[in-house]
Amino acid sequence: MNRDFDWMWSEACDSLARAERLHRQFFQPRRPGTWEPPVDILETEREVLLFFALPGVSIDKVEAIIDGADLVVAGTRVLPPQLRTAVIHRIELPQGRFERRVRLPAGRYRDVVRAAADGCLVITLRKAEAANG
Repeated sequence: MNRDFDWMWSEACDSLARAERLHRQFFQPRRPGTWEPPVDILETEREVLLFFALPGVSIDKVEAIIDGADLVVAGTRVLPPQLRTAVIHRIELPQGRFERRVRLPAGRYRDVVRAAADGCLVITLRKAEAANG
């Protein structure tokens, strides 16, 4: 019985991920020639954590702004200079300009902290309500 539940849960998660990708592709405007890094959004009692997969991108070269209820992360991923003349056998990581707009959970935030961890840009938004409690 547990194995059936695990399989159903896995299929449901895959379906939701596919539906979200399609929704972004067709219903959210994106600048031509840009790509969107994947993101994980987690919420705790005190903060919201956003993990943007950006291997090879320096966090000080990434713009991150709050625009209304959204967080917008943008920048450029380029090949390192020493690889520009190399024979390339495969390129799977996207290159060039990226931009990702994500809706933030409702609330007010008092601090925004940026960090790099394991190939990700990690943005921590501390909740204003948590400071009062």
